[in-house]
Amino acid sequence: MDPWMCALLISFAGAAGGVVNALLSDNGFILPRKESGILCPGFLTNVFIGAFAAFASWSFYGSGAGIELAKKAANGTVREEISLTFSALAGALLVGVAGAKWVTGQVNEMLLKTSVKVAAQTPKDISTEKCDEILSGSPRKVLQKMTKEAISIAK
Repeated sequence: MDPWMCALLISFAGAAGGVVNALLSDNGFILPRKESGILCPGFLTNVFIGAFAAFASWSFYGSGAGIELAKKAANGTVREEISLTFSALAGALLVGVAGAKWVTGQVNEMLLKTSVKVAAQTPKDISTEKCDEILSGSPRKVLQKMTKEAISIAK
């Protein structure tokens, strides 16, 4: 099999892993945007990161690591045959999920830290019931609710 076709299939499997991460996260299929100065990557970035992580993993540690792209035999043909196994595709899917999940986790951490900062700057205490209501949802929703609550308290 052509090495570039293998790389493309691995990248597609990683991109599918990015889609799986978007399905598993609380954010769903949002487009990339900024929330309070924090870049939220959205599902398109998850797909890209998943594809990149899978390709990189396959190229560094998988069956793609042994491929010599520039090495040719005397008659101009490629010297080695390349195979692609289901385990390589499944590994690419898993690495795609993990890579996209890492990015999502980093963004969620920044969102929650910003939410704590907003809460600390709020002049009044928030009731336990209101706090529980604010904390329900994704980190992006928590920041939105906390910012809205801080604005309403300030008025």
